Amino acid sequence: MSTFTETLVHGKGGAFKPTSLTPMQGLTLKYVVFGLVYYGFAAIEGMLLRINAVSPQDLLYPDRYYAMLTAHPLVGIFGSSYLLVFGAFTFLVPFLMKKPLWSYKLANWTLWLIVVGVFTFWFDGFLTHYAPLYTLYWPLPADFDQFEPVAGAIFITGVALVMVGTLFFVLNVLKTITYTPAGWTRQPAGRLLGDALGLTTLGKFFTGRLRKDVEQEHLVSLPVAAIARGSVDVLFNAGIILFSGVLILVYMVAEIFGGSLETTKIDALLYKNWYWWGLDLVADGLVLIFVAGTWYLLAQLITGREVFMARWARFALGLELVVSWTVWSHHLLSDQSQPAALKMGSGEFVTAFELITQGLAFFITLATLWMARPLTMTNPLKFLLGGLLGFALAVPAGIMQADVGLNRILHNTQWVVGPHVHVAVLVGLTMTLYAAVYFLLPILTNGAELYSQRLANVHFWCHLIGGIGMGAFMGMAGLQGMLRRTIYYEDEFLPYMVLAALSGALLLVAFVVFLYNIVMTLGLQGAVGLFKRSSTPPSVLVPGMDVAIQPVPAPGAPAGA
Repeated sequence: MSTFTETLVHGKGGAFKPTSLTPMQGLTLKYVVFGLVYYGFAAIEGMLLRINAVSPQDLLYPDRYYAMLTAHPLVGIFGSSYLLVFGAFTFLVPFLMKKPLWSYKLANWTLWLIVVGVFTFWFDGFLTHYAPLYTLYWPLPADFDQFEPVAGAIFITGVALVMVGTLFFVLNVLKTITYTPAGWTRQPAGRLLGDALGLTTLGKFFTGRLRKDVEQEHLVSLPVAAIARGSVDVLFNAGIILFSGVLILVYMVAEIFGGSLETTKIDALLYKNWYWWGLDLVADGLVLIFVAGTWYLLAQLITGREVFMARWARFALGLELVVSWTVWSHHLLSDQSQPAALKMGSGEFVTAFELITQGLAFFITLATLWMARPLTMTNPLKFLLGGLLGFALAVPAGIMQADVGLNRILHNTQWVVGPHVHVAVLVGLTMTLYAAVYFLLPILTNGAELYSQRLANVHFWCHLIGGIGMGAFMGMAGLQGMLRRTIYYEDEFLPYMVLAALSGALLLVAFVVFLYNIVMTLGLQGAVGLFKRSSTPPSVLVPGMDVAIQPVPAPGAPAGA
């Protein structure tokens, strides 16, 4: 057997032994594997859409094009980002709190519900071309002149499965923070939850007991507080989308059994506001809060020191949580029937606060890194810096859209999905997730060494340049008037689309290089071995760390430090 074949089968040096994994390590790696598989789905679909924007392809005839355009963001968000984020946090919450996960079985249910749900709506869209677009604007999902009700029912069922899995994740996280494991002294559940959500500090502020000159002791660490607060937005988001899905299913089931319902019974504008309130919690709440928490955690782990201005970091997380509930109307600034008060209040004024909250997180993370100089430019550090750069570009681009005047020009153009959405998701969020993956890889694999640092460098530069480049060229086309969700048969925007497609190809190269590097690190045998059962109890997070045993805090150390 050649050296290449040996490495491909057994991994670099045969160092990765799946039989040595604990159940929590194996489960987390399964989340990562499926998250990367769905990222590959979204990347290939995205590349096909970019090619179609250069020259419309017979393969992507209109019905298939719009079906792909519907599935593409849903697979990327729910199939890739959710699985990577949920997998990491399912491991990190018990790891940071040094206590067992509340329910290992529930974490497995979360994984498989999301995996099956995403495949269900993706495969349904592929076969039936169900294409209400990811916004599901009423009454389009229930337009049975365009779509078959059975196709729509299967699609929405897939989305509903994802939302149920998401609710299980939220329950697991919040219960892990607050419950008392067997054999432990009773934990103050109410105080733990209050500290995690910032309610304790808020109560002290309003009762005059918050002392500015004294650093407050916290029961829950800053990264866990971020996970808890982001989970609140996840809870609202999942509940709203699940409710909307059930509403749509009622119309579909009625149509299937010959009892057509009047779509005019649902107020389209009210539905839009309700739906965007829920959907926007993914971006303006869940992503920004989870990302900020991940930045703080990575900064702590990379530097080995506490986060700079930790009190302000907690304040920014609390402010972002409240802001995220009130900014949805910036998606409806160009909707003529949307009330002016909501456009100005929610759409413009409140949205501007996101520049402050994310700006604080950006500054605190950079300041923490800066004060720890000199630092070795490791993979987690440079991907973290890439993620910071992504949001430094994407957040101001979004704030620009949240202006009534500019929105009239930019709304529904390539600008929205280019400099804002794709740069935020592909550069800001995804590079932050890659930083976490590179950091957690040796922890989750019990010390397996990365196959090639050179390939990791190629991954970094191709992803960074490709992500920013694609967003920038799409944005330039948008400024010239190129609409999104539109097939162009003329060459008016061809130069921009060629450059965007080349940038997209760099992103695809980056993913292939990363995937190859991971496969050669773990080996095909190791990847298959992830799905074998472990005899170790789930309370053992990594070998030698059984968190079922209550830790004894050091004398004078605050809990949750």
